[in-house]
Amino acid sequence: MTVTLTPEQQAVFDAIEHSRDHLFVTGRAGTGKSTLLNHLAWHTSKQLVIAAPTGVAALNVGGQTIHSLFKLPIGVIGSSPIEQSGDVRKLLNTIDTLVIDEVSMVSADLMDAIDRSLRQARARTSEPFGGVQLVLFGDPFQLSPVPPRDPDERAYFRDHYRSLWFFDARVWLETELRIHTLREIHRQHEDEFRSILTAVRYGQVTADMAARLNGVGAREAPTDGIVTLATRNDAVNRINAQSLDRLPGNSMTAKAEISGDFPGGQYPADEQLDLKVGAQVMLLRNDPDSRWVNGSIGEVTRIERTVYIEIDGEEHEVEPIVWEKLKYSYSPTTKELKREVVGEFTQFPLRLAWAVTIHKSQGKTYDRAIVDLGSRAFSPGQTYVALSRIRSLEGMFLTRPLHPRDIFVDDDVMRFMRQVAEARKAGAVAG
Repeated sequence: MTVTLTPEQQAVFDAIEHSRDHLFVTGRAGTGKSTLLNHLAWHTSKQLVIAAPTGVAALNVGGQTIHSLFKLPIGVIGSSPIEQSGDVRKLLNTIDTLVIDEVSMVSADLMDAIDRSLRQARARTSEPFGGVQLVLFGDPFQLSPVPPRDPDERAYFRDHYRSLWFFDARVWLETELRIHTLREIHRQHEDEFRSILTAVRYGQVTADMAARLNGVGAREAPTDGIVTLATRNDAVNRINAQSLDRLPGNSMTAKAEISGDFPGGQYPADEQLDLKVGAQVMLLRNDPDSRWVNGSIGEVTRIERTVYIEIDGEEHEVEPIVWEKLKYSYSPTTKELKREVVGEFTQFPLRLAWAVTIHKSQGKTYDRAIVDLGSRAFSPGQTYVALSRIRSLEGMFLTRPLHPRDIFVDDDVMRFMRQVAEARKAGAVAG
């Protein structure tokens, strides 16, 4: 995989590659965090393992879930003993650098469990993470940890942690987390829109900015080649089902082929994909020949053995692809880590895309989109995620005007970022 890094991305890569520092790589939407992570995975000289908090996130970065990698139980772990097999200990002893993507979804308790697991496996109990370098990728302004439903687990967090967030884990009282912030935005190129998105990100939208967003967003949206970003799954499913039903003809169904260890909650595409000629679809993977990218919108023109999609006036043949579920293991022969395929999911990399949830739009880029926040945005950063998917202000359409209650930021995230800013001023933090 060949990627040309920008100077700031290269500087972060060098910091990872040539130090043992624990690093948090963050930045606004569209600053190239995923590009840097992919480059790191292919070009590092270290024994590197990539993990993520969810199965879909792990698939996206060619890694393994945190719970699967460490064999940790689901739920709050607290001070419970951590059981480790000989294979897990051998594996954890080979790691130089552990990369965690979408770290903003990792709870403080899970971060401390990772620390304890590595210390225990590597018999280096006095050293944070057992001497392994941690590199964290994510943006706490976009994704947050899921609060526990169990009241006892919620009470545990209240008694033991300042917040649910990974940055409030106890391990950070013993070791420094150096912050690298990517600042160069590659998705949007208009200074005005960039400025407004920054204000939305920090919950500092002025009346003039709100009026500008609402004025542009009130225009009548086009009816073709545009996706609706909605807060709820039921709204997305309704829009897609109704739109498909309105098309003439019978729908064709493509069923995924699934083999090995591939749990249902981790499917990267629809197990059963219903399509018709004329259906609006979104591509779910970058094309190796650069004909489309993850998030491109197209229209089905033909359905034969494969599916033909028109994108920007050009017809392309789309074939089924294989998503591989990976697992790290230790090879006693080579005394190195190896990644093995433990499951495969084969399906057309397509999803009906008259509408998509704001959550599933994460990492995508759209030329045009309709933002539907329903009665209100219901989680911090949700409005920022939706608006920041869109390349330009002119490509944004709103189903209703934005209200102050739609734009809010988690208080703990603001506290953490203020600490980062203060440390940077003092010269203690990079980026």
